[in-house]
Amino acid sequence: MSLSTDQALSLELQGLVQGIGFRPAVVLRARRLGLRGWVANSPKGVVLEAQGPRALLQQFLDQLLEHPPDLSKITAVQKRWQPIVELADEFQIVPSSRGGSVSALLSPDLAICLACQAELMDPASRRFRYPFISCTHCGPRYSVARALPFEREHTSFSAFPLCDACSREYANPVDRRFHAQTISCPNCGPQLFWNGARLGLDDALEAAVALLREGQVVALQGIGGFQLLADPRSREAIASLRLRKGRPEKPFALLSQPQWLDDLCHGVESELGLWHSHAAPIVLMRRRENAAVVDGVMGASPWLGLMRPAGALQHLLLDHFGAPLVATSANRSGEPIAANAEKEQGLLAQLADAVLSHELAILNRIDDSVIRLAANGPLVLRFGRGLAPRAITRSTAAGQTLALGAESKGALALSQADQLILSPDLGETSSCTGADHLEATTRQWLQLHRLTPIQLRCDQHLGYRSSQWAQHWSHQDGLPLQTVQHHQAHLLAVMAEHGITEPALGVVWDGSGLGADGTLWGGEALLVSGHGYRRLGHLRPFGLVGLERAQREPRRAALGLLVEAYGVDWRERLSRLPHLPWLSAFESDEGALLEALLQGGTQSGAVVVRCSSVGRLFDAVAALLGGPQCCSYEAQAALALEALAMSAQEQQVDQVKTASARRYGLRLHHQQAETPWHWDWRPLLEAILSDLEAGLQRPWIALYFHQALADAIAEFARLEGARQLLLAGGCFQNRVLLELTLEALQARGICGVWSQALPCNDAAIPLGQLIALP
Repeated sequence: MSLSTDQALSLELQGLVQGIGFRPAVVLRARRLGLRGWVANSPKGVVLEAQGPRALLQQFLDQLLEHPPDLSKITAVQKRWQPIVELADEFQIVPSSRGGSVSALLSPDLAICLACQAELMDPASRRFRYPFISCTHCGPRYSVARALPFEREHTSFSAFPLCDACSREYANPVDRRFHAQTISCPNCGPQLFWNGARLGLDDALEAAVALLREGQVVALQGIGGFQLLADPRSREAIASLRLRKGRPEKPFALLSQPQWLDDLCHGVESELGLWHSHAAPIVLMRRRENAAVVDGVMGASPWLGLMRPAGALQHLLLDHFGAPLVATSANRSGEPIAANAEKEQGLLAQLADAVLSHELAILNRIDDSVIRLAANGPLVLRFGRGLAPRAITRSTAAGQTLALGAESKGALALSQADQLILSPDLGETSSCTGADHLEATTRQWLQLHRLTPIQLRCDQHLGYRSSQWAQHWSHQDGLPLQTVQHHQAHLLAVMAEHGITEPALGVVWDGSGLGADGTLWGGEALLVSGHGYRRLGHLRPFGLVGLERAQREPRRAALGLLVEAYGVDWRERLSRLPHLPWLSAFESDEGALLEALLQGGTQSGAVVVRCSSVGRLFDAVAALLGGPQCCSYEAQAALALEALAMSAQEQQVDQVKTASARRYGLRLHHQQAETPWHWDWRPLLEAILSDLEAGLQRPWIALYFHQALADAIAEFARLEGARQLLLAGGCFQNRVLLELTLEALQARGICGVWSQALPCNDAAIPLGQLIALP
C-alpha cells in the first residue's frame, strides 16, 4: 500500500457513544478493513483518526454512520479529510482526551446480557456464579459514574484494580471485554456482605433464602439502590413489608425469571419484548387469575408489574429461591431509595430483617423504570434505571441552563450546546428528604457534566420546593430565573421528543398545575411554542375544599362536582340512588361543613380552590362508581376506573360506541365570543347518575366515561381545524383513555402525538422548561 495514495480521516462524533462498546466496535471494523489509526473518548463524545485508501475510509465511514454499534446514537458528526502527517500503528484505543467543557452523554445502566447470563451459569467459566459479571454490552453505567468521559477511573470500579487475567481480556480486541470499563472477576472484584460482615456467595445466598422462606424481608443492593425482597406467597411477609414502608395499598412489583412468566401473567409479544430489553424495566402485564401471589401484592389491580433481574446477584438469588419475589425500592413511601449500606444502616434496619450488600459504591441512586404497553408502543410510567438519563438534540435551546421541574415527580434537566439532558424521575420533592435528594442530585449532575449554569428555570408555582430553591439560588448567585407555566412545559416536552419546532396544538390533562389566572388548571387545550402559549380550551371549573386533601380524597372531588352541578338540590338528585356508596363516604358533620364551604361559607384554615382538573374529574367519577373514597397513592382512583372500563372493553366493543355517542358527552361551547372553549362535564355527570339509577353495570359506565372524554378531545381538534394534536399530562398514562383518544382523532383524520421514549407525567417537565424562551 503506497503512503502517497492514502489519506487520513478525522472524526468527532457526538451523542450516546460512551459506555456502550462503541470504541471496541470501531477498532474491529477498522482492522477488518486494514485501516490504521486510533479512537478515544473525549469530553464531547468520541474522536478518531483512520488512515488508508480513500475508498476504504469512505466505506468505513458509511458503515459507521448507517449501522452504528448497538445501543449507540450518533447525533452530530464532524469530519475532516487530510494528508497523512504521521503514519499510525495498527488501529487501537488510546487514552481519553481531557479538558474543556463536557457534552458527552452518559449511558443508562444496562441489564445483564445473554452472553454474560450464559457465562454466569457455565461451570467452565472463571466467572461462574460471579455476582458482578458484565462486559462491553452490559453492566452498571449511570449508577457508578463520577465524571465524564466514561472511563474506569471515573467510576466506583476504580476502587478495584484489575488482576492479570482481567487485564489481558481488557487489552484483547477480540474479547467481549475489550475496554469494558466495568470488568472484574472473583479475584479482583467487589465482595459481598451479610448484615455488615464479609461473607462468601454461597453462604450469603443460603442466609437470604432461609429468611425469605420464613416470611421475612431482605434488603438487597441492586444496580441503582437497595431493593426490599419478600415472598409474594406469604401474607405475613407482604403485611410486614407494607407496614415498614408505609405503603398500605399500592401494588408491588415482582422479580421473575422468564420460565415463570406464563404462570403469572398474560404477556403479549410486545410486552415481552419490553421485558427482555436491555433496560429490564418493570412491565405491567395482565395477571392470571390463578397467579401464585397473595391478594396483598396487587390488590384489586388487574395488572402485575414484572421485571427480570438486571444484575447477576439478582439472578443468583432468584435461582436459589426458586420462585418469583416481590422487589420494591428500599425506602419509606415518598422518600428516595436507599443506596448506601453504611450511611443508611438505620433506615435499612427498620425496613428489612437482614441486608445483603457489597463494596461497589452506588454514586447515582435511581429507581427501577416502569413501562406499560399502550397504542402498540411503550408508555413510560416511571423514568428510571435503564431508560435514564436521556438526551434530546435541540438547536433552539438556551445553553448552560438548569431546569428544576415541578414537585410530584421531581427531576432536573441540563442544556448545553445543542443537547437537552433529562435526569431520572427523582420522586416526591415535597418532603424534606425529597427536596434534599433533588438538591444533592443536581449538584452531582453539575459536577458530572462540569457545567456551571448561567440561568435557571422552574415551575410558576412558587410553593413547590424546587421553585423555592430556584428562587434562593437565583438571589444568592445573581442568576436569571425564568418561571414556566406547568402545562406549557408538558407540551414542550412532547415537542422536544418528536422534534417539533413550529407552534403546535395540544391537550394537557393532569392532576393540577398553577394557571395564569391563579386557579388550578388540569384540563387544558393550548396553542404552544417556545415563545409562549394561548389557552384555547379547558374543562369547566368546579370547587375543591383543601387542595392537598382533595388530591388524596376522591370523595371531595365528587362533592365539588355535585354542588357545582346541582347546588343545594344535589341531595334531591341523589335521592333515587339510596345504595350509592359515596353517600356514606363522609361523617355527617364533615360532609355538611365541606358543602357549606363550597356554597360560599368560610372557616379558618379551609381553602376552597377552583380547578379545571381532569385528574380530579376522574377521581370524582371513580368515587361515585364505588371506587376508592380516600387514596393512599397517586392515581389510585383513576386506575380503579380504568380497570372497570377495561373489563367492559373485553366484553362487547360494538355496544360501546352506540351507547356512548347517544348518551354521554362533554358539551363543548364558548361562554362568550373570543373566549376559550369549555368542556362542560355537567351533561356527562347527569348521564352517569341516570345510568346508575337505571342499574347499568358500572364497568359500562366507566367505559362510556372514557369514550366521552376521548370524543371531546377529538371534536375540539376538529373544530380547531387541526391535522395534528399533542397529548400530554398524567391522565394519558391511562391506556384506555389514550387508545380511545387516538382512535377518535384518527376517525377525524387527525394525527395524535404523545410521549413514548419519555414519560408523559411531570418527570418530563424540566425538558419542556428548557425549551421555553424568555
